[in-house]
Amino acid sequence: MSESGIEPFPLITPAHTIIRTESKQNGSTRQRRKSSGLGGDPRGDTAVNALATLSDRTPPLTPTISRSPEKGTRRSKRRKVKTFFRRWKATSLRHTWLNPLLLCLLIVSLYLLNPSPSNPLHAALFLSYPLPKPENASLDTPTYYGKGGKDFAFVAFYTIFLSFTREFLMQRIIRPIAIRAGMKSRARQSRFMEQFYTALYFGIFGPFGVYVMSRSPVWYFNTVGMYDGFPHRTHEGIFKAYYLLQAAYWSQQAIVLILMLEKPRKDFKELVAHHIITIALIWCSYRFHFTYMGLAVYITHDISDFFLATSKLLNYVDAPIVGPYYFAFMLVWTYLRHYLNIRILISLFTEFSTIGPFELNWDTQQYKCWISQYITFALLASLQAVNLFWLFLIFRIAYRFVKSWGEVIEDERSEYEGSEDELEIDKEAIPNGVTKRDPVVVIETSKAKNKKAINGSASHPVPQVVINGEPVDVDSPAAHTRSKDKKKNR
Repeated sequence: MSESGIEPFPLITPAHTIIRTESKQNGSTRQRRKSSGLGGDPRGDTAVNALATLSDRTPPLTPTISRSPEKGTRRSKRRKVKTFFRRWKATSLRHTWLNPLLLCLLIVSLYLLNPSPSNPLHAALFLSYPLPKPENASLDTPTYYGKGGKDFAFVAFYTIFLSFTREFLMQRIIRPIAIRAGMKSRARQSRFMEQFYTALYFGIFGPFGVYVMSRSPVWYFNTVGMYDGFPHRTHEGIFKAYYLLQAAYWSQQAIVLILMLEKPRKDFKELVAHHIITIALIWCSYRFHFTYMGLAVYITHDISDFFLATSKLLNYVDAPIVGPYYFAFMLVWTYLRHYLNIRILISLFTEFSTIGPFELNWDTQQYKCWISQYITFALLASLQAVNLFWLFLIFRIAYRFVKSWGEVIEDERSEYEGSEDELEIDKEAIPNGVTKRDPVVVIETSKAKNKKAINGSASHPVPQVVINGEPVDVDSPAAHTRSKDKKKNR
């Protein structure tokens, strides 16, 4: 018996009969992923293949009915329209960066028709609400910006733009790197692509955020600066651009999560909760002027995510330094996501009410009061709870790594870690659209007691031979007699 658990057997029934039996009893066969997991499987060329397996390629069995020329013409036009949309859909799924690129080009083209602040699309491309500089200001004085509804247009456009850059970089640049690194399976390539893009993004925005913080009153997580001078209604252009671009990134990630464009993981519920909390924190902090606190939370998560993504990349390429680097990542994660964020949580019950005014005044936009205090604490505490859950998984990986002397480091946040063996029959398309499957007889080697066999029959705790969808006991005399009868009939 081969390593795949499939034992070749003489063909007893025609191919088309076997296909119908399997399609009724089992449907499509799911392939189990066993490589170490990631934060989420990204979109890519696999989307086209998945849709292709769901589509029915079998030609119609009923004969063609002749129609009148007029009806034939109308149906021909409809068919052309349907064909166009089908081709567009297939192209869009194969090149997922195409539609976001076209939307961005359309918006930029419409803006270039009237490239001035009077153009409504100006708010989508550039920051809105600039404040005039003082009369005696020097040329080096930065421009400050206020806040308003037009900022939503800025976030929306760059959400589309980041969708384009994400998909384009993954499919055109990162995927060839994964192939050159020797990753043959699409599952492993997808994980590599996702983490490579994540490391690239946070490798840019992590240092960018530190630079923005160095120009603010909260340099190196100074909690006093988060509340002193409240409300913080205006910011430098670079601060506002950083904050809104981060909002666009997390909005794009939330869209991916909502549309289920990534493979669900074990911690899918925690991941959904994390995104909901993150979006709520971003909006509330921007609307109610707690942006300095939001800047600190941004940076702690960005830098730790960079180390998380790079540790996974080193694991995928089997780098010899993956062990020491992983433990360095654990220290960075613990310090940034827990020590510093817990300091911010503590400041909500110490400095929040003692530094600056502590009242609710809608006219002066003074929102630092007991209501915002408890809401902010609840959101940050919920975020901390999710991070603690992931910290537990991170430490469990480290424990297993040390216990196995560095043999394997796997991401506990993936759902594809089972030890069950799943078989997948190779399919080969033939000209008439029927799928040929060979071999037709398999020996089931799954360890799961209640798992369905490939041909649709119920599995048994012991290896089971299945002939044409019917289980056969190889040791029984009836099975040998039946096999001889089949050979005689042929």
